[in-house]
Parts: sequence; C-alpha cells; structure tokens
Amino acid sequence: MNDFFTIYNISVVVIAYLIGSVPSSIWVGKWFFGIDVRDFGSKNAGATNTFRTIGKRAGFPVLFFDIFKGWAAVYFLSKYSIESIESNAYINLQIAIGIAAVLGHIFPIYERFKGGKGVATLLGIVLAINFPAAAICFFIFLVVYLISHYVSLGAIISASAFPIVTVFVLKVESTSLIYFSIALAVLVVVRHRKNIERLLNNEEGKMPFNVKEE
Repeated sequence: MNDFFTIYNISVVVIAYLIGSVPSSIWVGKWFFGIDVRDFGSKNAGATNTFRTIGKRAGFPVLFFDIFKGWAAVYFLSKYSIESIESNAYINLQIAIGIAAVLGHIFPIYERFKGGKGVATLLGIVLAINFPAAAICFFIFLVVYLISHYVSLGAIISASAFPIVTVFVLKVESTSLIYFSIALAVLVVVRHRKNIERLLNNEEGKMPFNVKEE
C-alpha cells in the first residue's frame, strides 16, 4: 500500500511539471499572432512581455491561464491524496506539486526548457496552498504596481513580503510552509536579477495599466 502511494506521489509531481510546462505565452503568440514573444521586448516567455509585445487580447488570457495552471496543478493533484488535509504530509505533497509546476513554467519541456519567470504560476500555487497569504501579497503587488507602473518591482516586493506575511501576520506554524515561503521569495528575486539591475540604473521599462491593444 505504501509503495502504491509513493508511486502516486511521484506521478502527480511529474504530471504537475507537465501542466506547468504548458507555455501559454509562446503558443498564444505563435498560433494566433504569428510571433514568438521570446524574440521581442524583454524576450521573456511570460504574461508581462505578452502584454507589452502583443497587447491585452493575448496578455489577459496568458496571465489567467498561467495563474490557473499553478492553482489547478496543486488543487486537483493533491485532492485525492489519502493524507489528512491538516497533516504535514499533505502540505509537503502540495509544496512538491507546486515546485514541480513552477519548474515546468520556467523550464518547459515542450519548448526546449526556455520559459518564463514563473510569477503568475507561483501566484496560482500559493492561492491553492495558502490563500490568505496569496491575497495579501497580491494586494501588495497591486499597490506597488499602480504607484510605480513597474511590474517587476511589484513582483519582487510582494514575493519578498510573502515569508513576512506567512510568519508574522498569519502566524503559520508549519515549518514546510515557512521554508516554502522563503524559497519562493528567493526564487522570484533571483529570476528578476536583471530587472533589479535595470531598476537600479533607471533603465527598467514601465507598463502602464492601459497597455496597448493591437
């Protein structure tokens, strides 16, 4: 029986990676607009660059799908685990699924492992694992973005706030969730290191709320 559930856990992690690997920005750009978003703008395969290079018609579907695939991977793939929802084993499974999904987004097997930064997918993952923390950090992102018009700055600050919110605001006691929140913050900052350089040099491109529509 234990072997069966070990196989189950491994299987859902692999499936989560495959779900996360679906490169919505690349496929939407290629199939419907005849361009590869990785050839334009920041050359990043994500929702922000899709907004910049194609517009709202592509940007919003890509954004929502990237959030949804992170949420769906965690929610549905952990749903049938025999572990109690309150148990550490269940939380650990959710985290493993989430990590696999975001790695799929960053290194998609369908597109030669060249993907995006994973912020939208991480939001979906956190929505499934820790909804209150996700809601607070999303609010922080919106405030920073609406004031600065820098998506990258909003992502960096909200992700950096995630472990603080988890530990000091929500007072989460799960060690796994605390470590996960710290790892998520580090991942987002590392993935945005070039953006940080551009922000410090005042070279980062802003994205007004009324992005262009083709």
